[in-house]
Order: sequence, then C-alpha cells, then structure tokens
Amino acid sequence: MENNKPKANGALVAALVIMTILAGVSSYLLYEQKEVGKNQEATIATRVEELATTRTRLDSISTALDAKIAEVKKLGGDVTDLQRVKESLERDKAALRKGQRISIAKYEAKIKQYEAYLVEKDTLIAQLRSENQLLVTNNQTLTDANTTLQTEKQTLQDSVTTYTAANRDLTDKVTRAAALKAQNVRVYALNSKGKQRDATQDEVKSKRVDKLKVVYMLPENPLTRQENKDVYVRVLDPTGAVVSDMANGSGTFQVNGEEQIYTVKQTVPFTNNNQNVELTYNRGTVPYKPGKYTIEFYSEGFRIGEGSFAIK
Repeated sequence: MENNKPKANGALVAALVIMTILAGVSSYLLYEQKEVGKNQEATIATRVEELATTRTRLDSISTALDAKIAEVKKLGGDVTDLQRVKESLERDKAALRKGQRISIAKYEAKIKQYEAYLVEKDTLIAQLRSENQLLVTNNQTLTDANTTLQTEKQTLQDSVTTYTAANRDLTDKVTRAAALKAQNVRVYALNSKGKQRDATQDEVKSKRVDKLKVVYMLPENPLTRQENKDVYVRVLDPTGAVVSDMANGSGTFQVNGEEQIYTVKQTVPFTNNNQNVELTYNRGTVPYKPGKYTIEFYSEGFRIGEGSFAIK
C-alpha cells in the first residue's frame, strides 16, 4: 500500500499540469478570437465609412453634372457628352448601392476622372458664357443700329411727308393760280322780241324775261393754258334753289368731291387775252320768281366768279 501512494500523487500532479496547460491554451485561443473579432469589426466599420463617403462624393458629382447640363442648355451649348457622363455616373451609383465586390480604389479612380471632367466642363462653360456675352453685345449693337436706322427712316419719311404735303400745297396753289377768273359779270333779261334790259342794275318784271343773257370777262393769266375750258354756270333763285332743267341742258358736276347741279354748261376756247364771253339760257315757259338771284361760275373744280340780278 505504501508503494502505490507516490504513484497516485504523481498522476494527480500530472493531471493538474495538463489542466493548467489546457486552461492556458484555451485562454490564449479565446484572446486570439476576440482580437480577430475586433479587427473584423474595425475592418467592417472602415468599409462602411468608405462606402458612405464614396456615395456622398458620387451624389455631389451627380448634382454638379445636373447644374452644368442646365447651364450649358441655357447657354445654347451641346449637352450630349455631359448626359453620357451622367448616365455612366448613375450606373456606378447603382453598382455601389448593390455592394457586390466593390473596389473602393476603383471608385476613387473614377471619382478623380469625374472631377477632372467637371473642371474641363467649367472651362467650356466659361467659354460659352464669353461667347454669349459677345453675342449679347453684338445684338445690342445691332439693336442700337437698327433703332438708329428706324429713327433715320422715320425722319426721312417725315421729311418726305412734309415735302409731299408742301409739294401738294404748292401744286394746289399753282393750280388755283392758274384757274380761270370770271369778272365783270352782267346779266341781261331778253323778252320774246329780243329786247334786253340790264337785270344786274335794275329789277326786271318776270313776265318780260324769256331768256337770260350772261356776259363776263376772262382776264389774262400767264399760268393758264390756252385750251378749251368747261365753264359751269349755276343760277340760284331767291330761296337758294338751283334753276335747272335737265331736258334743257342742265346736269351735275363735281366740286370739292361733292356732286352739284348746274344750270348750264359752256365750253370756252380760252385765248388768254381778257376775252369777253357770252352765253344765253332759255328756261322755257317756267316763270322766274320775284327776288334776288345769284349766278355762280365754276371751272376745273374751282369757283371762279359770281354775279347777281333781280326779278320783280
């Protein structure tokens, strides 16, 4: 029995040593596992942060691209290339969201390319702005020039209008100056026997008036052409009515754009030598009303003279 006791003690000691060793190994393995876990968590956190940063930078680039597309459109430039890059960027953003085997280094390189592209487009936009400003300046210059031309044109038109009006006025004055003048008007009453009385100075009884003889003088006028002139004679009774008989030579003519009735018309060969003119008017069987009569002369649209006579 005494020989077996040392053996038992040795086995116990060996067991304790083994257990101590195992405990140490377990502690070491547990420590290593915890360290690995900590490293993995740190790696994941870093990864998440890198992904978030990459997404933010891509979103910022996307916003900048939208702004540049809008500005280039406003400036009238071609946005085809910008839109193509924007589509490529959207594909990269979609791939990043899926998170399949993402290479941050690869995205970093793309972001640098996008940023360089934005800088390049800034130069293009600056050039477009300069060109647009030049166009605006040129347009303003053209507008000013056009305004000046319009002003000069209006001034010219006003001058032409003034000249035309002055020319028309001068023409009217010349035409009026060249018009005939009927002067020294005398009216004689003729009876059935041909005896005449001066109705211009004395009242003549109505029953003694079978015809009217009108005598007047056309004075010399160097502006008047020597040619046949139509002279329209209007005899107005005491009420202002025109003495007329359409079946006996009366008719109508134009004066100042209005139609007027004339008593008798006479064509006179104008000789421009203070010629005396005579015409006879036969009213027929209609008696003349008592009162003062007015006789008017018209030629070439102008009233050229007048006279009067009296009937009792």
